[in-house]
Amino acid sequence: MDNRLKECRIIEIPRFADHRGILSVVEGPPQLPFEPKRFYYIYDHASGARRGCHAHRTEKELIMALAGSFQVLVNDGDSTREFQLNRPDQGLYVPPLVWHEVHSFAVGSVCAVLASQRYNSDDYFRAYEEFLEAVRRSR
Repeated sequence: MDNRLKECRIIEIPRFADHRGILSVVEGPPQLPFEPKRFYYIYDHASGARRGCHAHRTEKELIMALAGSFQVLVNDGDSTREFQLNRPDQGLYVPPLVWHEVHSFAVGSVCAVLASQRYNSDDYFRAYEEFLEAVRRSR
């Protein structure tokens, strides 16, 4: 297993609860291994939808289930791991050069992502074969 796949891990997000409800806060380092530059979220998923299906050259991400649940497949070109996200106080850290696919959304799920960069289409590997070639070159 490549070290990149070992870097994929669940990060606990602090929760502060009182009679009004629960507040969770995500900040940059040291809580995250990057400084967030972009936030986006995905909802109203079509049945059977798979999202992501790409890797990044340099971008790092934290994927969170703000509501509902879904699966995240991560792949380093050699091995694959699967994570279930179903708690708003946890996020999955995905480093660069890790292919990831989000799938098996429960009805009403909201998938949120914090990213280390603003959107840059040149940072994406959208074809799996192109990703594999980049992984081979990086070794």
